Amino acid sequence: MPPVKKHMQQSMERTGKAYQEVHEWIDHPEKKAERHDISKVLVNARMFEEKYGAEAAQEYVEHLVADLKGKFGHVVEDSEALVADALKYFGAR
Repeated sequence: MPPVKKHMQQSMERTGKAYQEVHEWIDHPEKKAERHDISKVLVNARMFEEKYGAEAAQEYVEHLVADLKGKFGHVVEDSEALVADALKYFGAR
């Protein structure tokens, strides 16, 4: 998962704003797992929209997407390589 500074840089590239408050809130060390809970995405996005506007809510979602890719992206890549190797081994490719 990218560090807060990386998330802020990505927000700057997308919007011209860092949304530091959003990224620091999500990655608060003592509440990080709770604040990455996907089942609360609608509630948290609404909170950011009310506090900072729709763009901030979108940046909250973008933060979660980046973290998901960081956590699971390698799993997908590894499994695709394993499937390709298995298909090649069994002559299916």
